[in-house]
Amino acid sequence: MAKSILITGGARSGKSSLAERMTLGLHPTATYIATAQAFDAEMAERIAHHQARRGPEWTTHAEPRDLVGALEATDGTRPRLVDCLTVWLSNLLLAGEDWQGAAERLVAALPRQAAPVVLVTNEVGAGIVPENRLAREFRDAAGFLNQAVAGVSDEVWLCVSGCPVRLKPPQGEGPTP
Repeated sequence: MAKSILITGGARSGKSSLAERMTLGLHPTATYIATAQAFDAEMAERIAHHQARRGPEWTTHAEPRDLVGALEATDGTRPRLVDCLTVWLSNLLLAGEDWQGAAERLVAALPRQAAPVVLVTNEVGAGIVPENRLAREFRDAAGFLNQAVAGVSDEVWLCVSGCPVRLKPPQGEGPTP
């Protein structure tokens, strides 16, 4: 079983940069599994910004919905970075797919990976209750997904204002002081 690390936090908290550093700390080259889709110019700009930040040590594997398939296709010796679970969840919800079944398959697949996986997700439940049904469904689904993935991850980190805090240390280690 390979190591799995979940990194959560709010928007622009520094979680993607932290995930990139942690992933390359495991091996000098890595695979970036990107879940975002450029449906508009603003999202295309965000994707371009993420790509520009990465150097030649990264190979990108774009997969908006079949995350387990992407993990299986890229499993080997290099670590993988999945960025991000909440965008993946949005893609599933908007496509009308069974997000619960997909989440269960992901949770089952993570412990079977031969190479390490670092996953980025957004912490979305700390704000106000959304006013529309889809937003509430997304918030609730993200909470359930994050809990399930955290449960099978070897480490869980929270990033706030660029400052990482380890929430779940690897077995055998004590909590972060």
